[in-house]
Amino acid sequence: MQSLIGTGVALVTPFKEDFSIDTEALKRIVNFSVDGGIEYLVILGTTAENATLSNDEKELVIQTVIEANNGRLPLVLGVGGNNTMKVVEELKTRDLSPYVAILSVSPYYNKPSQEGIYQHFKAVSEASPIPVIIYNVPGRTSSNMLPQTVLRLANDFENIVAIKEAAGDIVQAMQLLKDKPKDFHVISGDDMTALATVLAGGSGVISVIAQGFPKEFSEMIRLGLNRKVDEAFKSQYLLFDCIDMIFEQGNPAGIKQVFQALGIAENIVRLPLVSVDESLQQRIAEFVKRIDK
Repeated sequence: MQSLIGTGVALVTPFKEDFSIDTEALKRIVNFSVDGGIEYLVILGTTAENATLSNDEKELVIQTVIEANNGRLPLVLGVGGNNTMKVVEELKTRDLSPYVAILSVSPYYNKPSQEGIYQHFKAVSEASPIPVIIYNVPGRTSSNMLPQTVLRLANDFENIVAIKEAAGDIVQAMQLLKDKPKDFHVISGDDMTALATVLAGGSGVISVIAQGFPKEFSEMIRLGLNRKVDEAFKSQYLLFDCIDMIFEQGNPAGIKQVFQALGIAENIVRLPLVSVDESLQQRIAEFVKRIDK
């Protein structure tokens, strides 16, 4: 799928001071990403604070992004969870026509075996009318989807077209790249190792930091895809410190502070998350000021 090559962004959900959704800020974020050269947008991923949104709020986020995007970029929708039957029901009942793919996270909290993970995604594949990106993020799910499980899924189900690999383990990513089917995409889900994954043969990234620095980060990935290694690493080292900073006190608190420094959205998150402390606010603001020069 050509639409999954390059940089996608896992969009935040901006809030107002009363914790309601700030739809105007969300539109600004979409436009900022589009204008900055991003290749596709991901709606309702982890970075969207999906777990704290009501069903009505999720629909509001979806409609706001679709309208703001206005057909300019491909869209991916997060449809995942740890209740397989519920995920399958959503896939069977939701209108998925606006999207090129769904992004579905490996089941969290339940801690399934590798066979359980396989059977979960088998059910997701069979229920989904559109391509599926499976998502491995052990830091959040408490279980690592091993390469052999991923490769089994990739070979067994034609509509499982990609993995968002966010283990932060470049060796694991390389194992996938070495053995994957030809048309299967390995997409980095880790901003710090995204360029290394691309240079090893990956298709790109679904990024957090790229929505705050879309021009710089998407250009870095394009340089990597075009094998312009020195220029690509120059871009990575430009953003290196801020990649660490935005995850230092949790995601999306860090990237929301970037948006506040840019004047695009407030740094408001919903409990149990809290905003970054004053020290990190200042460091991020100083970084943004340097990049904006």
